[in-house]
Amino acid sequence: MEIGGLLEKLREEKPLVHHITNMVTMSECANVTLVAGGLPIMAHAPQEVAEMVSHAGALVLNIGTLTPAQVDAMVLAGRRANELGLPVVLDPVGAGATSLRLEAAKRLLKEIKISIIKGNEAEVAIMAGGAAEIKGVESINVSGDVVELAASLARDTNAVVAVTGAVDRVTDGERMVEVTNGNALMATVVGTGCMTASVMGCFAAVEKDTLKAAVAALVTFNVAAELAARNSDAPASFKSQLFDELYRLDEQTIKTRQNIKERMINQ
Repeated sequence: MEIGGLLEKLREEKPLVHHITNMVTMSECANVTLVAGGLPIMAHAPQEVAEMVSHAGALVLNIGTLTPAQVDAMVLAGRRANELGLPVVLDPVGAGATSLRLEAAKRLLKEIKISIIKGNEAEVAIMAGGAAEIKGVESINVSGDVVELAASLARDTNAVVAVTGAVDRVTDGERMVEVTNGNALMATVVGTGCMTASVMGCFAAVEKDTLKAAVAALVTFNVAAELAARNSDAPASFKSQLFDELYRLDEQTIKTRQNIKERMINQ
């Protein structure tokens, strides 16, 4: 898969990325959007979300610290994004950890056309109707084939599904792309998953092929993590370096370091 030129396009167009997101990681999501090349806005009030998304290039929804009122705002924003043909990224944080989270995620999938679903293995498995163990927001165990569950969810929702883990997998139900870039220190920093969804929103705003956009976002963010880890061996300094390396990243470095494998499902 050719993802060259998308980072440059993102930085040229500087799309506004509207977030209704996790209160724990809101600052990190805003910062990562900015250093990647987009413009962040975190607008949650039901009275303004439809108007705000009208000015955006993409919408990112994250249920990490959800409330029923926030989900209502997500539906309003999502419907407006659908009317305008804007991509919507859903991060179903902790789906399955409580009934509220799972019901909220299912409601969003029912009432909004989602372009990209990004989750860890347990979140995706549970959303697909499979069995998994999740502790808080961390994936502990999945029963069944994650690839097949992700592909099934993609086919059922007509969305691209991105499963993050030691190896990231992205599928549209027919194609599967594996991204093996990244670094273990990413798991020591709260919010790297949320930030990944934000970067996906950035790329989806400038690339209509949502599979390609999701892959480009993962490669870009994960390559930045690899570079950050060269100068850090602990979480706090790694987080700082991650923003810096993403800000400094260029197309040639991505091309040199990207590690992508593409195949058809069941082949």
